[in-house]
Amino acid sequence: MIRFILRFLGWWILAGGFVFFVYDGTKSLAGDHLFFTKLSDVWNAVNATSLSLLRPAIEHTAPWLWDPVVQSVLAAPAWLVFAILGAILMLLGRKKKPLIGYAR
Repeated sequence: MIRFILRFLGWWILAGGFVFFVYDGTKSLAGDHLFFTKLSDVWNAVNATSLSLLRPAIEHTAPWLWDPVVQSVLAAPAWLVFAILGAILMLLGRKKKPLIGYAR
């Protein structure tokens, strides 16, 4: 059941990544320059208060984690982050290969 949920979430997140990829591509073609939507912009549009609460929470638990890691992820293109997260969830939820030669 957990594998199904991981695959299901992975497909939806991959679909979201594809939507942002198409959105950025069409905006880049229309504007004649390379454009990408940052993950922080998407997060800010969805729920700005949780994004503002994220920094103190991370700096309280692991101050070294905010500056190099989280800020670079928030500055990355949203389609790339969604694609990587969706692929990881799909890999975690994949079905096991059947064992050959073992009787159960």
